[in-house]
Amino acid sequence: MRQAARRGLGVYSEIEAASWFCDAPIVAITGSNGKTTTTSLLGHVLRTAGRDPIVAGNIGYPFSDYVCDTTGDDVVVLEISSFQLDHVETFRPRVSVLLNITPDHLDRYDHDFNKYARSKFRILRNQREGDVAVFNADDALVRDYVTDRSAGQPFEARSVSLNPQNDSSAFVRDDHIVVHQDETIMETSEVALRGQHNLYNSLAAAVAARAMEVQNDTIRESLRTFEGVPHRLELVRELDGVRYVNDSKATNVNAVWYALESFDAPVVLIAGGRDKGNDYGALKALLREKLEEAVSAARRFASEGDIVLLSPACASFDMFENYEDRGDTFKRLVMSL
Repeated sequence: MRQAARRGLGVYSEIEAASWFCDAPIVAITGSNGKTTTTSLLGHVLRTAGRDPIVAGNIGYPFSDYVCDTTGDDVVVLEISSFQLDHVETFRPRVSVLLNITPDHLDRYDHDFNKYARSKFRILRNQREGDVAVFNADDALVRDYVTDRSAGQPFEARSVSLNPQNDSSAFVRDDHIVVHQDETIMETSEVALRGQHNLYNSLAAAVAARAMEVQNDTIRESLRTFEGVPHRLELVRELDGVRYVNDSKATNVNAVWYALESFDAPVVLIAGGRDKGNDYGALKALLREKLEEAVSAARRFASEGDIVLLSPACASFDMFENYEDRGDTFKRLVMSL
C-alpha cells in the first residue's frame, strides 16, 4: 500500500469498491463503541418492519459478498470501522450514524487521537442534500465536528442525547424515550438492552430507522425484543448465584467502562490482552468503587450475587485468533465449571 501511494496509485477499501456497484440506499454506522450492537439492532428494526435488509461490513460479512444482488428496493446496513474509512473516496451513505469517538487503535494512527478521529469523520465526506447524519450530541468532539460540517454541507444532521435540554431528534426525558421532540414511544425500562451506552445505541437506531420511514410502533416493538449480539455483555450462565458475563468484544477502555457501568452488583473483572495504545486511567474510578468488593469476591471465588465479567479492554491477538475465539473460550470454560 505504501508503494502504491508513492507511485500515485489509488488505494481503496473493500467498502469503497463495493459501493460502486450498489443500487440500494446505505445506512453506515461507525464509532469507537456500539457499532455492532447498533448495526444489528437496526437490522432487527427493519426486519420487524417487514423489510429484508442486508447487514454487512465490519460486523463480519463483506459488503462485496452481497452488493451485486442489491436493487433500489433493498436497504444495506453497514458497520464501518476506521480502517475501512481510511481508504474511501466516493462512498456515500444515505444515512450515516456516528456514535462516539474515544481512544482506540492508536497504535495504527501513530498514537495520535486526532488522526483516528479524522478517519471516523470521513463517513460524512460525501453526504449531500437528502442524506441524513445521525450523531451523538453528548459526545463533544462528535457534536462540534458534525455541527460545523453540516453548516457547509446540505445533509441533514439529526442528534440523539440523554439530555432533554438538547434540541435532539431523540432523547430521554423522565425515563422515557422521546423522538421528534414530542412523541414518547416507550419507557427506558422496556428497552431490552441494559446500560446507558445501549440507550445511546437504541436512540441512534431509532432515528436512523425513522430516516428510513419506519414507524414508531415498529421501533418500540424492536427495542423491546432485540436480544443483543454475541460477546457483548452476553450472559453465559448463572451458577450458585454468580452470573458469568462474556464481554469479549470490549477491546478498548471505554467499552469496559460501559460494561462496568451496567452493573450494580460486585464485579470480578477479567481483563488484559494486546495493548492498542490506550490510556487505562478512565477505569480507575469505577474499579476503585468496586475493588474491595471484587477482591473479596475473588477470594471467595465469587459468592452469590456477584458477577464474573470478561471485559478485556485490549485486543485478543496475544493469545486468540480474535475476540470471538476469546469469548468462546471463556464460555466453554464457564460451562465446564
